[in-house]
Amino acid sequence: MNFKAITILAAATFTVSSLVSCSSDDDSVNGLSYDVPSTYQFERNGETSVNFSGQTQRIKMLAEFDAYSKNQAGYPDFDAQKVIDMFSNSNNPFADDELNNSGKQLRSKTAASADYFSANTVEANEIKTTFDNLFTEMGTVAAQYETTGAPGVAGSVDAGKRLVNGNGLEINQAIIKGLMGACFMDQALNNYLSTTVLDETKLANDAGTLEDGANYTTMEHKWDEAYGYVFGYTTTNTDGSVKKYYWESYMNTVNGNPYFEGITDNIKNAFIKGRAAIVNKDYTTRNEQIKVIKQNLSVIGAVRAVYYLHEGKELLSTDELATIKSFHALSEAYGFIAGLRFTNNPATNSPYFTGEEVNAMLESLTGGENGFWDMDYTSNAADAVSAQIAQRFGFTVEQAITEGGSH
Repeated sequence: MNFKAITILAAATFTVSSLVSCSSDDDSVNGLSYDVPSTYQFERNGETSVNFSGQTQRIKMLAEFDAYSKNQAGYPDFDAQKVIDMFSNSNNPFADDELNNSGKQLRSKTAASADYFSANTVEANEIKTTFDNLFTEMGTVAAQYETTGAPGVAGSVDAGKRLVNGNGLEINQAIIKGLMGACFMDQALNNYLSTTVLDETKLANDAGTLEDGANYTTMEHKWDEAYGYVFGYTTTNTDGSVKKYYWESYMNTVNGNPYFEGITDNIKNAFIKGRAAIVNKDYTTRNEQIKVIKQNLSVIGAVRAVYYLHEGKELLSTDELATIKSFHALSEAYGFIAGLRFTNNPATNSPYFTGEEVNAMLESLTGGENGFWDMDYTSNAADAVSAQIAQRFGFTVEQAITEGGSH
């Protein structure tokens, strides 16, 4: 099945059944009549009722780790303990004191969703430990900065610009893309958009009861928090353009692929319509939008995993520079594959790939002698994993690797 058809069908289904437009006009929605704004702006008594500050802070935490872990000039003085502390927000690791004093952290929200991990603490702890080990390994590899990376040897490559372990894996890419799934996606799709979690606050939402000292109901706030993990942080570049981060950035990249055109609007519009539905106690429409968000957001990481697997495979070469670029792409793919454990198929309310399946794919990808350095093995493994992901999500490898958008 052509995935473009799946995406458009999802959007068409909720538009027709809800009969809601993205305008300020009144529409009849499941027997109700209310306005749906064109942007994610909601007010009560003339003041905003939207709040996702905690999500913004966690995105900023990952962004600061991202910048620090790619700072070539800083590698000789790289503070291994600092990056470990960034995960748990311990010992004031961030340059931004607001983050240090926020009371927020990435670790506590990793593999912590109600739907997937409330009764699955063993796997949740295993996942947290995996990231603990990755942050520790990041420091170990950085300490090898003056050593040139080689098969079985951790160190720096590309004139010191990148750090790889003995398998050629860039640890920071595994962390960044992995936490996009294990923290941001898991919290958004499997916690804050869980119908179980939302419906625990239904009586208060029906009564219009606001949280203490706030301008929103608890259900409104939970929906905002899901939105924040996707759209919660932007900055302005020196040229005046807007820099978007993580899921919003990769969403727009995938949207630029003609086979997935419209995926950004599907997600944005579903968030807007679902929030308006909550304000108006229209839980049928809310639940329809949840399905759209879960399906469309889940596919983004899958498409990028296949894209980077193909790019990495094509760059594998005896040429040193091409090989280094290959390792970067394969490392991005590795992180996105890890994140597939946290996707959500709305038809089953379960991930598209189980934890066991994800671990098997990761082990397969790095299963050659010295990992990515084994070019023939890695090339074949990339093809096999790409086909497995594409088949499960209902698109083709050729569709996923089509150029489009930018990142």
